[in-house]
Amino acid sequence: MFKGNMSKLLKQAQQMQQQIESVQNELSDLIIEAESGGGMVSVKVNGKQELLDINIDEEALTEGKEMLEDLIISAVNKALSKSQTDSQEKMNSVTGGMMGGMKIPGM
Repeated sequence: MFKGNMSKLLKQAQQMQQQIESVQNELSDLIIEAESGGGMVSVKVNGKQELLDINIDEEALTEGKEMLEDLIISAVNKALSKSQTDSQEKMNSVTGGMMGGMKIPGM
């Protein structure tokens, strides 16, 4: 009886592992966009929190170095934060919250 339960548990664990790997692959395709300065700076990141694209409006170039740096940082941080939230939600949908809301780097 114990042996059958263990086998069932191992099978479920393998299925969950496959689902997690599938979600991790999907995260590369998840694109999150964010902007700052009313659109003067916009960025795109993927679900793996990799910066994919940055667009700086010509108007932003006249603002000065410190202001431009702040706009870039703000846009990137917004995108990364949303990426992390979206990625965690996708992972929780697979694990059913079994990981206790545990934040896993890169997911």
